[in-house]
Amino acid sequence: MMAFAEWLHATAFSQMIQAVGWIIPLLQSIHIVMIGIVFVSSVVIALHVLGRVRVEESFQAVWGRFAPWSRTALVVMLVTGLLLVAGEPAREFSALSFWLKMGLVAIGVVGTAAFGRCYGTSAAPGVHGYPPSARLAAVALVVLWVAVVLLGRAIAYDVEMWGAGVLPWN
Repeated sequence: MMAFAEWLHATAFSQMIQAVGWIIPLLQSIHIVMIGIVFVSSVVIALHVLGRVRVEESFQAVWGRFAPWSRTALVVMLVTGLLLVAGEPAREFSALSFWLKMGLVAIGVVGTAAFGRCYGTSAAPGVHGYPPSARLAAVALVVLWVAVVLLGRAIAYDVEMWGAGVLPWN
């Protein structure tokens, strides 16, 4: 993995990202705003399932309002994330926090999409009609998205948090 990071770091594209001082801070800012949009959208959907927000609206209405924002933000987040990895490959690939975050993002996307698949196209149950498994999944999704945000921030402090050489390729 580190051989790939070194190769990527040496490419002209990566060198250009590294050389222009404002690109990485701009990409990080956009990336953080996008994770905020995904976070809020997913949390509102989960809190609706828990009967805490927008209880007067159907699941379809809540899903229809927030899912498009989340999908668009995920695409922008993917693009900015790939550009950030291209600009700092060794930092990202050597960070346990990065890999944990990526795994949790994948689980969070699938979990949030599962709500839409289960309840977004048919008549969703009333606020108290969601099964306990859906409410438990909603709580897990909120915790998961909080962990994604915290792990994203932890990438900068990875060695201090986890120690050096935690990953097999370090």
